Amino acid sequence: MLQKTLINPIDIISNYYDPDSRLFYILMQHNEHVLQKALDAASKVPHLKPDLDFIKEAALLHDIGIIKTDAPNLGCFGKHPYIQHGDLGRMILENIGLFRHALVCDRHMGVGMSKEEIAKNGLLLPARDMIPLSIEEQIVSFADKFFTKNWEQIVIKNPTDKIIDQLESYGGTGYSEKFKSWLEMFG
Repeated sequence: MLQKTLINPIDIISNYYDPDSRLFYILMQHNEHVLQKALDAASKVPHLKPDLDFIKEAALLHDIGIIKTDAPNLGCFGKHPYIQHGDLGRMILENIGLFRHALVCDRHMGVGMSKEEIAKNGLLLPARDMIPLSIEEQIVSFADKFFTKNWEQIVIKNPTDKIIDQLESYGGTGYSEKFKSWLEMFG
């Protein structure tokens, strides 16, 4: 029988972030909030058998790519636009062999984006579907919508109506409908 090997996400993050930095603290606070919300969401769908160990790891790693972005409001001084943090995180995790975790990074932004939407909106992203597919990917994406990282306040909790309004601001994309379906499923 194959034994499941658990990874230590904090050790992985510490390879890219200074554990004594404010950025590390902000990231970890955000990740912990996302983790708790994700576990709560997973508890609502036990019949779908979400992998809780994977959700714990993925929730802690989903934003690892922000370190390579230019987001001074978070203390990030990389060369890439923030919208690319999912793709950058995917590359980081693929390089260390965490392919399933890498997909969560790649697909967690918004409620996902199709390659057609990426092209139509001229987004600086690879022309591929970045849509959460597995139940675990959907759970982490859902949980992430509730928390914004911020240098001053560390983590800001987003009310449901604000999330829906923001998703609706993207026009007829179906984003808010997708989020509302997650709300029904994950409560």
